[in-house]
Parts: sequence; C-alpha cells; structure tokens
Amino acid sequence: MTKTRIQIAKADIVAHFDSLKSPVLRFKEIAAILSEKRGFWRLAQSTHTAQFIKFLSQNSKLKKFEFEFPHRPETCYTWGDVPLLEVLLHLKPGGYFSHYTAVRMHGLTEQVPKSVYLTVERATPTPTGTVIGQQQINEAFARPPRVSNNVFDLGGRRIYLLGGQQTKDLGIVTQEVNDGEATVVGRVTDLERTLIDITVRPFYAGGVFEVAKAFELAQPRASINKLVAMLKRLNFIYPVHQAIGYYAERAGYKASQLDLLRRLPMEHDFFLSHAMTDTRYVKQWRLFVPNGF
Repeated sequence: MTKTRIQIAKADIVAHFDSLKSPVLRFKEIAAILSEKRGFWRLAQSTHTAQFIKFLSQNSKLKKFEFEFPHRPETCYTWGDVPLLEVLLHLKPGGYFSHYTAVRMHGLTEQVPKSVYLTVERATPTPTGTVIGQQQINEAFARPPRVSNNVFDLGGRRIYLLGGQQTKDLGIVTQEVNDGEATVVGRVTDLERTLIDITVRPFYAGGVFEVAKAFELAQPRASINKLVAMLKRLNFIYPVHQAIGYYAERAGYKASQLDLLRRLPMEHDFFLSHAMTDTRYVKQWRLFVPNGF
C-alpha cells in the first residue's frame, strides 16, 4: 500500500515534537508548527490542523486532555506522559497554584488533598479600600461563602479554576513543587501569601482547623513582616489581619510578631469563617470564632 505524505514524514514530525521545550501544547501551537513545517515535511495544503492532530493522536504519543469546566472548557495536548500539575500550569497564561494546593506544596498539612486549586488573576482590578461598616460585615458573614462552581473532576482529582484578585503576581514564586504524586517546576503562592489566602477563604483549604494547622507548621519559616507588607498592598475591605493575628497567636508566634498585626487598625468585629452558628468572641482580636475551636 502506498504511503501518504504524512506517513512518509512521520519520523521527522516525531523528531520535531521530541525536540520541543514544552511537552504541553495548545491547538494554536500545533497549528503554528504545521504552518511552519508543512513545506519541509511536504504535507498537502489540504492537511488541516484537526487532521494533523488526529494522525498524531493515532500514530504517535500525542495525547488530548479535555477539561470540561462549566464556565469555559479547556483543551490541551501533551507529547507523551506529563504530570497533571504541568498540564494545569499550561491551561491559562499566568496561572498559579494556590490555597490547599499551595498548603500541600509548602508542607503545611498532614493531609493529602484530592482537590487542586489553580488561580488566574482577573484582568481588571478588584475594588479595594476602607473597611466596610459593621452591619455589612455581619450580614456578609452570616451567609454561606460564595464557592466557585468552575470545577471539573479528572482521574479522582477535583480541579478548581479560580478567578483571583488582580495583584500583579504579589507573592507568586516559581519553584519546584510537589503534590505527592509528581514534582514539577511551577508557579505557586509563597508561604506568606498562602497563609493570607487560606485565611480569607478557609473553605478552599480544608476548613479553619486545617488553616490553624498550616499556621502552626509555618511558624518557623513565616515572616510576619513580609505578610503585613502584603496585607497593606492587598488592601482588603475586611479586617483580615484580625483573623491572621488570632491564628498566629494560637500557633505560638512571638509577641514581637503579633505586635506587628496588632498595630493595624481594629475598628470592627470580624469572623473567622462564614455562617458560624455557635461562636465565642476573642476580645483581643475582635473576632468571632467557632465555639470549642
């Protein structure tokens, strides 16, 4: 049987894909490769990208990943077996691991979370400014938190794609990260930014007990100076520092570290989490926490 042009060129095509720096590709990147190399490989002009991908999927190690997120499904391809963490980092430009995933990557939990949190910052700034009034705080935290439904289950993992506040990558670092299954080089919130994020959204970190454990395990490494500087730049409308102060005091941070948080204004009562029904009041931090916590 006479071979087609693409079958004749297969060895050269495979060699080219083997040489690529990144093993994770989007449709448009494969289309660009086809456009650039079509003449060299002597492929017919009628060979379009979808046909090219189909051939590679059937005759090479190209694999397709489909992420059926409710808000916007994403598709990408890998050249060979690639860890899920690395695939996720290529889903969205500027994405980074956050919340419980970052907690795990920094060694701040004894659990093995099955959820993966990937954050992509919004293109437009989130309104920030002066802390809102007490009544507004009370009403907001009396309700259950708003939890993203932009989530997709894949291979026993629950993947959350979160839209984050625009921070211009404040506290985002590139380093070797591990989720217990694979090690890759990726972007993740640093230790201090992680502590802030999980205080703001404990429901993305296993709950307040897991947040408290993270503060405890972070104590030898965390810089409260750096954390406070981040808080000032993030400029939350809620007095998040009061919850952070409580967690830090509970975890045994030094008095000098706690003083840095106490110097920030405490003009309103705050809540450790949403929709708490049985609480006690911690006067020194003007904070309501779960009774028995």
